[in-house]
Amino acid sequence: MSKVILKNIKKAYDNNKVVINNVNLEIKDKEFIVLVGASGCGKSTLLRMIAGLEDITSGEIYIGDKKVNNIPPKDRDIAFVFQSYALYPHMTVRENIAFGLKMRKVSKAEIERKVKEASEILNLTEYLDRKPKQLSGGQRQRVALGRAIVRNPKVFLMDEPLSNLDAKLRVQMRSEIKKLHEKLQTTFIYVTHDQTEALTMGDRIVVLNNGDIQQVDSPDEIYNNPKNTFVAGFIGSPQMNFIQGSDLGLDENILYGIRPEKMIKSDGDIKLTVNVDISEMLGSEKIAYFNIGDRRCSAVLSSEFNIGKTLDLSIKKSDLYEFDKNGIRI
Repeated sequence: MSKVILKNIKKAYDNNKVVINNVNLEIKDKEFIVLVGASGCGKSTLLRMIAGLEDITSGEIYIGDKKVNNIPPKDRDIAFVFQSYALYPHMTVRENIAFGLKMRKVSKAEIERKVKEASEILNLTEYLDRKPKQLSGGQRQRVALGRAIVRNPKVFLMDEPLSNLDAKLRVQMRSEIKKLHEKLQTTFIYVTHDQTEALTMGDRIVVLNNGDIQQVDSPDEIYNNPKNTFVAGFIGSPQMNFIQGSDLGLDENILYGIRPEKMIKSDGDIKLTVNVDISEMLGSEKIAYFNIGDRRCSAVLSSEFNIGKTLDLSIKKSDLYEFDKNGIRI
């Protein structure tokens, strides 16, 4: 079993700055779970505490059925894939993948077998004798994954592993990592600030803000049933619009949310006329930006509109999300 359990995890630094605040989370065996949030929310700190690279202030961490609070990183049966790849530039791909096994005094025959297996899984066989500088960013990331695979760990920990790649490679590597998870059938804990990565890769998503878990759910639930305005605004691009009820002719004590793609130019319950001041091309669609009351809003539209002109919109009440004064979904 390679489940991971966090019980009442807290992290505070010497100046009493709390970066992780009483986090409780159970990650299932063989699950692909994504920790997502803005920079500084605590997601990488949480990952490093699971790895043993960062001390915890209080709480308990279990990997499988073993409490690992006082177990050093090398004995936790985890593999960590860093954002920077952390490859040795003077070593070949083969040597980089094999390095950890050599340090553990694994036999040469076993090392050779595991390196061959990992390189075949990651399509690295033809690059085994090259140095990292001779590889593309995507190939270097696969080498870092290969070094993790050969250890056959209970848990893979990945800290923004695709952030240094260009957009096309990120899309490719997302699918490769998902296929790798399906093939290896072990637990993956993946950190990103990119909501697209979170929505496309995770079995479940953990949304963090200021060291607190805001919601843990499937990608579909996170997107369609956000529990508060932070989750609703963080997940989705363009982000959800938030409009005061009084600006919609509705309950003035309620803050209403609506996705930009739902600000349709067709029959709806609520009619609005707005002044468009900025537009962005989005393939076959365009994003129009405007103000409703003192709130900045946007709409994703397939029809033409003109900057500096008025735009008639309509909203269905059934598409609205309702939030109370504390930002909690009603």
